Amino acid sequence: MYPLPELRTEHTCIRLPKVSDAPLLLRYRIDNREHFAPWEPRRDEAYFTGSACRRAIADGLDAARADRAYPFLVLNVDQREVLASITLTNVARGIFQACHVGYGVAAAWQGKGLMHEALCAVLDLAFGTLELHRVMANHLPDNERSARLLERLGFEREGYARSYLCIDGRWQDHVLTAKISPQSRESSPAA
Repeated sequence: MYPLPELRTEHTCIRLPKVSDAPLLLRYRIDNREHFAPWEPRRDEAYFTGSACRRAIADGLDAARADRAYPFLVLNVDQREVLASITLTNVARGIFQACHVGYGVAAAWQGKGLMHEALCAVLDLAFGTLELHRVMANHLPDNERSARLLERLGFEREGYARSYLCIDGRWQDHVLTAKISPQSRESSPAA
């Protein structure tokens, strides 16, 4: 599945990161540190360093080569600023053909439709090129913005998981949602 093409939308370029993107990723992490804190695991100071960004990029590219995860950067059109990130994780093949999707948008770009635009492109890739059957997304119960976004993208609520993930230093419940590929699959995937 690797390498993957760049995805172009009206306002973005979406692609796997390059090692040379480490300074852009670092700026994104630092600029949005407080904005992301309520929605992510607690981060230590080392997370906000160039070496951590280079390591994250290298690890992400290794995961993409192994078809385990696809960590996309959502950049502006001239590719000089990270606007958001979208990661397809826990890729499972065989009879499951599924993954989880996680995402975050920079504070400055929140509420402008950017994440909807970018997720549409990544979901098309997931169900097309990557031939996934199911994409799952989970969100905190009080994250109404994510709930509305996922519903608008066609995700359906499938459950509620108590004490699901340790977010911002506390085990927190999550709403479980999923979207099934719009393509009809009459035969099973190759094992």
